Amino acid sequence: MPQDYYEPRERRPSRPEREARPASREEREPPRRPRKKKRRSAGRTAALVLLYVTVVIGVSVLLACVGWVAAGDVLALNKDYREITFTITPEEEFDDVAGRLKDEGMIEYRFLFDLFASLTHKKDKLAPGTYTLNTDMDYRALLAGMQANSANRSLVKIVIPEGYNTDQIFALLAEKGVAAVEELQEAAATHDYAFSFLQGIPLGDYHRLEGYLMPATYEFYTPHDPVYALNKLLVYFDSQVGDSIRAQVEQTDYSLREVLTIASLIEREATSEDRTDISAVIHNRLKNPDAGTQGFLQVDATLFYINGGREPVASDREIDSPYNTYMYKGLPPGPIANPGMESIVAALNPSDSKDYYYALGDDNIHHFFRTYDQLQKFIGSQERYK
Repeated sequence: MPQDYYEPRERRPSRPEREARPASREEREPPRRPRKKKRRSAGRTAALVLLYVTVVIGVSVLLACVGWVAAGDVLALNKDYREITFTITPEEEFDDVAGRLKDEGMIEYRFLFDLFASLTHKKDKLAPGTYTLNTDMDYRALLAGMQANSANRSLVKIVIPEGYNTDQIFALLAEKGVAAVEELQEAAATHDYAFSFLQGIPLGDYHRLEGYLMPATYEFYTPHDPVYALNKLLVYFDSQVGDSIRAQVEQTDYSLREVLTIASLIEREATSEDRTDISAVIHNRLKNPDAGTQGFLQVDATLFYINGGREPVASDREIDSPYNTYMYKGLPPGPIANPGMESIVAALNPSDSKDYYYALGDDNIHHFFRTYDQLQKFIGSQERYK
């Protein structure tokens, strides 16, 4: 019987037609052991924590101290009381003002004041003027106290003497810080003040208010709006030259402006005792143009008005001006000064004198005469005229 045998089977690869996969890096290299973290010592850790806490506390204390000091300046805390008069000029910037406030002891920190003003939008609100400030005022109060409508604006009391002309009044107001001369002239020339007594007087010349700026004692802010400053004087004139005075004017042959012109001549020429007598001389010459003076008033005070304010000399009588009462007959075009009420009353109520002349004697008293010869005889007897 045939021998049983089996042909050996052909060996199959375990992964037919597949090449062996190369080993990965992880498979080639043995696994690494994890590194052990180094442990800081407990003492070193505690020291670092303590240092950190110390720094935090120190910084906190420092910030608290700085904050307290800054807050003290902002809120005006713990300052010795001091009051100052503080003037801001139109030319100054905010930094200039802050610097002077520090110099005056009103603030301690300029940068902080500047920052506060910027944050509160007050930096551009400061107005030129003179203010009363003190160390009880915090930043907010200081900034509010240096504005145009502030109650802290300083007031100046000014006495305007009787007989001052417009130029003298403007110079006085400028000297006291109320407004510049140029601003006052502009306000007088161009602003149409709402008073009936100014109606008919054309705009353009600041002398248009001559005679109406009533002498008195006034209070003004420094600086003061020039229109409002002049209006204050005009309001007082309106209150003094009231209905009774205007009723008297209507009984005369003169307008109110002409009465004021006569009053201004009296104010510049008379003493307190002889106003009505000088008024009589002026009225006599005006009413009798054919008398010895031929209608010329010949008042030296009008020369003072046109010669720049110096003491008149003989040559001034040749100045060609309608205000020259030696050259032009009758009243000048308007007042030559701002008279007080006594002179206005005297202009309306001259004495019963028939005199046409007067002269100041060596005794500083006016002497009155009816004729030119009497005048010349008196002058010849006086040392002051020799």
